[in-house]
Amino acid sequence: QVQLVESGGGLVQAGGSLRLSCTASGRTFSSYAMGWFRQAPGKEREFVALISWSGYSRLYADSVKGRFTISRDNAKNTVYLQMNSLKPEDTAVYYCAADYSGTYYDHTRYNYWGQGTQVTVSS
Repeated sequence: QVQLVESGGGLVQAGGSLRLSCTASGRTFSSYAMGWFRQAPGKEREFVALISWSGYSRLYADSVKGRFTISRDNAKNTVYLQMNSLKPEDTAVYYCAADYSGTYYDHTRYNYWGQGTQVTVSS
């Protein structure tokens, strides 16, 4: 079992930055690829970024490429999402997720989820 807790959300002006954190419990954290997803009101949960268990491989949605950076610290059981040049369309609840099988960008393929943290970007 893995429990995930996100933090770092908040209200920021367009063009600003935030860093989200997701801390995991359990000794198996370092064996999982970790993903970030987001869900805006009335929309489906969408893939944002993925990092491999080692941290060497990273994947991003086209909408955030060049602005967001995913990283992890296995010694701290924590994965991060650095978000720069934020836009109003980035407003959503952001979730971290672990332990997927099959398609990494499909939220239904993940077994563990955090409770989410709200990010609001004002124009």
